[in-house]
Amino acid sequence: MTASTLHLPTDFETYSEARRAGFLRMKALKEAGARVVGIFCTFVPTELIYAAGALPVGLCAYSEEPIAAAEADLPRNLCPLIKASYGFARSDTCPYFYFSDFVVGETTCDGKKKMFELLGRYKETYVMQLPHRRDDAALAFWREQILAFQRKLEDFYGISISEAEIRTAIRRKNRERRALKAFLELGKLNPAPMSGYEMGTRLDAGSFSFDLEGRCREIETRTAQVRAAWECGKTSRRRPRLLVTGCPNAGVREKILRTVEELGADVVAFDTCNGIREKLLPVDEENPDVYDALARKYLDIHCSVMSPNDGRLADLGQMLEEYAVDGVLEIVLQSCHTYAVESFWIRQFVEARGRSYLNLETDYSQADTGQLTTRLAAFLETME
Repeated sequence: MTASTLHLPTDFETYSEARRAGFLRMKALKEAGARVVGIFCTFVPTELIYAAGALPVGLCAYSEEPIAAAEADLPRNLCPLIKASYGFARSDTCPYFYFSDFVVGETTCDGKKKMFELLGRYKETYVMQLPHRRDDAALAFWREQILAFQRKLEDFYGISISEAEIRTAIRRKNRERRALKAFLELGKLNPAPMSGYEMGTRLDAGSFSFDLEGRCREIETRTAQVRAAWECGKTSRRRPRLLVTGCPNAGVREKILRTVEELGADVVAFDTCNGIREKLLPVDEENPDVYDALARKYLDIHCSVMSPNDGRLADLGQMLEEYAVDGVLEIVLQSCHTYAVESFWIRQFVEARGRSYLNLETDYSQADTGQLTTRLAAFLETME
């Protein structure tokens, strides 16, 4: 298996370029009076933010740059995503945090919920209390948390949010989910029609456009372009087809995802928070109880914080078949205990189905790049 250079389209915009371009768009929007709510996680029901006439913006969390500043207050042996999130705020180097009216957190892990206490010193931080089970009591509790978040938005902005506005926002977000899901499902085509590096980058970078309908149009256009090119130029090349699972991977995209594709594999599927996981199911637009509909949708995200989390295995098993996966690459960020423990079940599940499995524990630094490259190369050899 020989190394290669990724073939990216001429209009490809890197994550860093998209993030910088988004700064200017956000500045212009704020100067025009836009309401902006900063978020970190897919569990936050953004439909309510849109219904409030506000824009949800994903806050900076995927760079090593601010971690030194964060470690002045936080322990070093903490998840890099948490440290980066806090470090950007503490060092005042994330324009999206600066322009946010307030920030919404969620109790997805102990490290984040304690970090939010410190974050509140720099920006008003509202924390949604996420239950970690999926029974009737958890559903009822989460529904109340969604109602409480609506009241927070109404009180903060001095507005009233109607059910009709929420249902309109649900339809808009469902359209986005359908568009992004169709884009990610291009990975089912064989041979792979595009690099997973491009796929993941476009997905994450698209959050900096702030125009929901425009983003849908752009991703639908790219989906059509890629499918048409594949239909016209199918080849018989054979490269290992990988599914990436585990923690959000934007902070390690260059040193892991780009590297493994340059080593000769195709990343075709993303079972991750910044992949297809949140997009698998829409909000039920026919549910007469709009809050129940939102609660059921968001409680069904198969994050490792849920216990038990059997739905993740069910989704993974389906993806192994539909994407014709040869190997699973699980990325676990340093000190992410829920994913680290759950990797026991993932390895067992994957290997029982005859697929290769590799677990990589890492952080945002470049110190382990050489070691990771060596391990990835050895992993691909198991699929030759």
